[in-house]
Formats: sequence, C-alpha cells, structure tokens
Amino acid sequence: MNATAATVTKTKVTALPGDGIGPEVMAATMRILEAANAPVEWEMAEGGAEVFKKGIITGVPRETLDSIARNGLALKSPLETPVGYGGKSANVTLRKHFELYANIRPVRELPGITTPYTGRGIDMVIVRENVEDVYAGIEHMQTTTVAQCLKLMTAPGCERIIRAAYGLALAEERKKVTTATKANIMKLTEGLMKRVAEMVAPEFPSLKSDHIIIDNCAHQLVVKPEAFDVIVTSNMNGDIISDLAAGLVGGLGIAPSSNLGDHAAMFEAVHGSAPDIAGKGLANPTALLSAAIMLLRHIGAFDVAATVEQALFITLAEGKNLTGDLSPRGHGVGTQAYTDQIIANLGRASNLPSRSYKKLELKTWPELTAHSEPGTRELVGIDVFLETDLGAEELGKALEAIAQDSPFVLNGVSNRGVQVYPPNEGQQTFLVDHFASRFMFKKPIPLSASKSEGQPEISYLVQRIGAKFTWMHIEKLQRFDGKDAFERPQGA
Repeated sequence: MNATAATVTKTKVTALPGDGIGPEVMAATMRILEAANAPVEWEMAEGGAEVFKKGIITGVPRETLDSIARNGLALKSPLETPVGYGGKSANVTLRKHFELYANIRPVRELPGITTPYTGRGIDMVIVRENVEDVYAGIEHMQTTTVAQCLKLMTAPGCERIIRAAYGLALAEERKKVTTATKANIMKLTEGLMKRVAEMVAPEFPSLKSDHIIIDNCAHQLVVKPEAFDVIVTSNMNGDIISDLAAGLVGGLGIAPSSNLGDHAAMFEAVHGSAPDIAGKGLANPTALLSAAIMLLRHIGAFDVAATVEQALFITLAEGKNLTGDLSPRGHGVGTQAYTDQIIANLGRASNLPSRSYKKLELKTWPELTAHSEPGTRELVGIDVFLETDLGAEELGKALEAIAQDSPFVLNGVSNRGVQVYPPNEGQQTFLVDHFASRFMFKKPIPLSASKSEGQPEISYLVQRIGAKFTWMHIEKLQRFDGKDAFERPQGA
C-alpha cells in the first residue's frame, strides 16, 4: 500500500459473515477490497443460524443492530432462517428494523458467463419496495381452514420507492423507468402504486416512463429483456421478477443487491448459504463482491469500485481460475485461487466498460406519522367476516332478518371475494366456512375530525350478529371525497 492510499479516510462498515459459505465469500471479498486499497474499515458482527440457536428469535443480536446503527452501512453474507416455524427471518428483521425500504437489484450480462440470452445486451435494475405489501407478515387463521394475509400498501411507501427508482435512473444515466403492478385486479393496493407513479413521473422530464402489468412484465422479461432499463414494483412482485431476471444472466450465484433507507444501507449477496459446500473452499464470492462494489459506489469511492469491477470482468472474460459453477466445463478452482486471480487483474481494463455512476440521492422523509385527511369522509357501511357452515341462501336470509329494525340493510354476502347472496343465476361457487357480509347504512354518515360517528350503530349490529354467528373481524366502508374507498365482490 502506498503512502497516499494509507492516509485515505476510511469508512467503517459492519460485516456479517453469516452462515454456510458466508464466512468464505466474506473473507474473499475482504481480501480483494484490501488489495484494491478500498477505503473501508470492517466491524465484525453476528447474525443468522448461530444467533437463533442462542434463543434470539429475530436472528439478530442487539450488538449487531447497534453496530449497523452506528456505522449506517453493512455488508452481509447469507443468513439462515428457520423455514415454516420459529422466529422471523433475520434478513427481514434487518430490513424492517432500519426501514431499508428500497431493494436495488442490478441485472447485467457479464463477460464469460454464457446463457441463452448471451449477446442480447441485458442491462437493467429492478427497484423493489422492501418493507410493505404482504411481506408485512400480518396473517391470521380466520377459521381452521381459511388463512388471511393482509396486503398493506401505502401512498408514502409507494412514493418513496418510486422516487428512489427515478433517482437511481438519473444517477446511473439511464433513460426509462417502468412501473410494474397488478393494478388491473388489485385496484386499491397495486393501483395505488400506479397512481403515485403517474403523479411522480412528470417531475423527471428527462426520463421516459411507462406502466406494465406484472404478469406481462414477467413475460416480456423472457421475450425481450433488453427492452427494460429500470423496473420499479411492489415487494412480492419484485421478489419474484428480480430472481427471474437474475436467471437471465447467470443466476443467483452472481446476483448482488442493496437495501437502502434514510439512515442505513445494507449490501448483500442474493444467494443462499449453500450448506452442502460450506467449508470446502469451493464457494463463488462473485455476488458478495458485486454487492461490495455497490457499497463502494454508495460511499462515493467510484474509482476503486470501477477498478474492482474491471478486475472481476476481465477474470470472467479470460476464464482462468474460475470457480466450478462459473467454469464452462464445470471443473473449476477453489475460492482462494479465484480470489487470487481477481487480485492479480486489479488495474487491468476489460472490454466491457463500467457504467457511469453518480451518487444516488434519496429524499429524506420526515420522522412523523404520515397522514393525509380527505376533504370529506363518509361512513357508508361495514363488512363483517364470519364463520358458518350454513349455505349461502340460508345465511343471507338470516342476516337480512338480523338487519331489520337497524340502520343497516344487507347488501350481499360473498365467499372468497365472489358474491353468493343474492344468488347469481347459473353461478357455481365452491363455498368454504368464511363469509363476508356487507351491510350498508340506509343513510351514509358524514364523519367529523373525531371519526367516531356510527360507532353505536355498528356495535348494535355486530352484537346481534354475534348472538347467532362467530365473527372474525370488521371493515368499515368509507367514501373519501365522494369516491368509494372499497372494492365490490365479483358478481356484485
């Protein structure tokens, strides 16, 4: 290391070696960054399987959370999480704890890695909302056979991720942002993201913008992936299509990602812990190294990032000393020899140039409870979800009788989103023991700032329903600024 490099101010980064092959790929990445004189200083921390074994149900100890909070930066290898039982995902714990709302997944064709799409020029970024949607993890068994998961999407959450996508497009000198949603079916949740995108897009006149239905997006990613530049989408959609897109250029073994928030950023390999090869010296560190390159750009170390990236590119292009999963013949070298080869190539340039990058500037959001009050608000009814083994007609008539002499009238009964009472002629619906009964106020109730109007009437009706049926939950049906703030069942 020369004297100039030795005096460079270093940025402290929390490092989580993780599980399985995690410690091996972390050690390899650290060696390469040290050889490149990267301006980082590591602070080691725990997370994952060993932490779960200590009885910490989040998989992340307080010491690790404190370290990331101090440094604001983390580089993370794969963390194992119990599947189908036990505590929450350690990965989700970190995203939620630090409100890392923007998941950035670059997808680029790399030299020397042959796929059916080689030569197509794939170079895109998928920007995934990272903390909302069904991944909020709010689930309940409604009956013994009916499970519910709440899909929560918010206007501020949509605006944050959409602005992040447009900001990234500017920082990487890209040309187009595509918003991908399922707004044709989920008009309130997914539709919210579409509407917010249409509100934000005009603020970025230098960028093209469009919208695509998410299933068509998946189709087009396979048919003509080179047509995409930046795709922004909701949490579950983004989880699926980002893995799909990684498969187009070589798979999860080479896929990096970043998780960005207002106060912290975490960079990680996308792949799993690969316990079958752990400790054998066979692991491929490309994904974590690529995530570290993203980290370097995040802290403004653009020249070092390009140096490391070019060394990686030329190593892949020349095909010398590749790990087994990267070798065309499947007979590769171990982690150490591959790492040595990348280090030997530091300072060389490949035929594939690094992109031009600027610092990504995210809008900082105020630390207060986000709230937006409509001009007018009316309470027009309630949905009462209940459990019964009655048939639809018998149930409907019983609920109509319950609503007599009340401020409500039964509007209909649905089962899994399909109206089953009043019946639709010729309709065939398989019934389960979970019904939604919609009661509308005979006269809508204007709501004041306290929003407490209608409570006695609702309590009266629910008490009468509860005398005959088991109910699970209630949803108020409101109208904001003269528009219904709820969807109608299929067939209603």
